[in-house]
Amino acid sequence: MRIAIASDHAALDLKAALRDWLIEEGHEVADLGPDTTDSVDYPDFGYRLAEVVADGTAQRGIALCGSGIGISIAINRHPALRCALVSEPLSAKLAREHNDANCLALGARLTGIDMAKACAAAFLDTEFAGGRHQRRVDKLSAPQIEDRS
Repeated sequence: MRIAIASDHAALDLKAALRDWLIEEGHEVADLGPDTTDSVDYPDFGYRLAEVVADGTAQRGIALCGSGIGISIAINRHPALRCALVSEPLSAKLAREHNDANCLALGARLTGIDMAKACAAAFLDTEFAGGRHQRRVDKLSAPQIEDRS
């Protein structure tokens, strides 16, 4: 699978470890940066990741920052992206199965490497269930408020 990975400066070490592990697992990985621990703005890297997943250059994305919150918010501003911030494998699995998440976010200050690998494996190994979930996923890219009065 083609996977894009990006982080901010706080998640550089976790990004490097996950990138190397993903390559060992046989995936093609595009590391979108950064390359140093110099302070950077997570939205810049989140937007870059969103673009390569949206245009099909990468099939899935993995986004990292200190908490995972900021970069996931940035990515979710793109209408074609569904980025799930998770901290354990079941949430990663359900994000794929029910929400067709195409990006996984993790917090480097909150998630160790073994848990990050377990989350990434669940995310990458799970297919979207479709069915009743499809209409909900479709609404994520074209929001409309349903009148329930």
